[in-house]
Amino acid sequence: MKTLVIDGKSHLLGRLASVCAKELLNGRKIVIIRCEKIEISGKHIKNKFRLLSRFKKRTNTNPKHGPFHFRSPSQIFWKGLRGMLPHKTKKGTWALLNIRLFEGIPNALRNIKKMNFASALRINRLFPGRKFSNLGEIASEIGWTQKKFIIEAQKIKKFSRKTTSKVFYEKNYYNRKNLESENNFNEIVSGYLKGINPENFTETIDCLARKN
Repeated sequence: MKTLVIDGKSHLLGRLASVCAKELLNGRKIVIIRCEKIEISGKHIKNKFRLLSRFKKRTNTNPKHGPFHFRSPSQIFWKGLRGMLPHKTKKGTWALLNIRLFEGIPNALRNIKKMNFASALRINRLFPGRKFSNLGEIASEIGWTQKKFIIEAQKIKKFSRKTTSKVFYEKNYYNRKNLESENNFNEIVSGYLKGINPENFTETIDCLARKN
């Protein structure tokens, strides 16, 4: 089966996780990029405190026994997806191993075609005017520290993309101009050559050379 590369931007967390869980159980491999752009329905402050309240849950006698709580957007999404899979069985374990999650866009996936799930997009599932929040912003407020580095990396990639496209455009522009000037010169020469007598051929070529 072909691997699905999904852009997480503007997808609702639960909707996207349910679709991915179904595909994973069918044997599909999935890669999700820009997990920090995934959205959650509801107010920002409500979702933030809901995640913060989970951090209080732990094993009282020895916290090393879990449960373990994550702060990065990709891990928060992964934990939500895990709850939709039978991860304690062999089939669910193999399904969970077939997904890869990234914040930002890795260089290896930058030029690959990305997909969207229309049934999981926020614009299709939420009524206009309803509140929603961004998973990356919530994660940065509860302890995720990589947001600024991802923003800087995206700015650098955008700048490099603009510079490379500018160089490519200028190179093609000058090549096109040179080709047009060469074609114009050939047309002028061919126009002169139509009225040339074989006897005066050398004299006409000397006249053309002096003019140019």
